[in-house]
Amino acid sequence: MTIPLVVGLDGSEASLAAVDWAAGEAARHGVPLHLVHATAGDLDAAGPIGAATERVRRDAPTVPLTSEVLHADPATALVGKGHDAFALVLGSRGLGDLDAMLLGSVGLAVAARAECPVVVVRGAAEHREARFGSVVVGVENGEGSATAVAFAFREAQVRRCGLVAVHAWTAPHDAHATAQAPSWALEAHRRPPPQVLDDALRGLTDRYGDVPVTRRVIEGPARRELLAAASGADLLIVGAPRRHGHPGLQLGLTGHAMLHHAPCPVVVVPRT
Repeated sequence: MTIPLVVGLDGSEASLAAVDWAAGEAARHGVPLHLVHATAGDLDAAGPIGAATERVRRDAPTVPLTSEVLHADPATALVGKGHDAFALVLGSRGLGDLDAMLLGSVGLAVAARAECPVVVVRGAAEHREARFGSVVVGVENGEGSATAVAFAFREAQVRRCGLVAVHAWTAPHDAHATAQAPSWALEAHRRPPPQVLDDALRGLTDRYGDVPVTRRVIEGPARRELLAAASGADLLIVGAPRRHGHPGLQLGLTGHAMLHHAPCPVVVVPRT
């Protein structure tokens, strides 16, 4: 049995936008869609589930669809559903959130604790509706982004679009650069930034030979460079390592910034 793409609903416009995005994603990957409405308060099953079901039946009639209403803490319920999900999809903010730019508390808790990829559907319609033909993935030094890069290649392939791999780096505060000796080359234990990117892509460029890849190695803060790259993207993908000694993920400053401010849908992919 194929594991489903799970969407969390709360009745907000943002969650309905997440349903629309998820319906297209389920169709692209050939996976079923499962709608979940969880609340610790009074249940109103007909509202969120009914409206969402109508949208899926209208826009993606061939996608297998199921739904579920749970009387439980929303974040805990959704994290539980993520144990056996292709991905969890959430709106950019929920009912009662004060700032339309910031991710709600439930979304942030799910992104920090889920064991599967978590998608937060952000941005204007042009970003949500895949009009740019580009997927962006952030590549960090080390192995933390390996699973995210593989996920990004699959997304680019099913979308038949290009992949932009971004590695942003900053020199240590005590490094001294010259025209002949860039700062990163002064530390023997550090890989040159272009090599970091090449190592992350090695093997995948052959496996996904039909995916055009653009490499970007940029000196600057990762948060700034990824947000800039995402301005012309349909999807931004970042990795998240496991927290030592605890379940869930370590989102870090970059992950938090993308979830709160990215101009397009964001996927946080846990390292496996």
